[in-house]
Amino acid sequence: QVQLVESGGGLVQPGGSLRLSCAASGRIFSIAAMAWYRQAPGKERELVAIITSGGSTNYADSVKGRFTISRDNAKNTVYLQMNSLKTEDTAVYYCWRSSIWGQGTQVTVSS
Repeated sequence: QVQLVESGGGLVQPGGSLRLSCAASGRIFSIAAMAWYRQAPGKERELVAIITSGGSTNYADSVKGRFTISRDNAKNTVYLQMNSLKTEDTAVYYCWRSSIWGQGTQVTVSS
């Protein structure tokens, strides 16, 4: 079984930056695609960014140019660098890998 543990969330002012991390542990036998989702209060969970095993990336239109997803395969870790944060980025951010979800980390953008 694979476990995912997120970290790096918190409170930040509009225009600020945060970096989320997600470390995978357990029975990992191959490099797999990993992704970040988010869910705001009263809204459905949505895909934010995904990175394939080969390093290709894709982003939601709402975060293009502001967020960057990356990975360190040696550490089984995926990152989400979030810049120019907006109040509408406030949500619980979840890490995903091969149908496994992390516990989520809260990101709050507020002045």
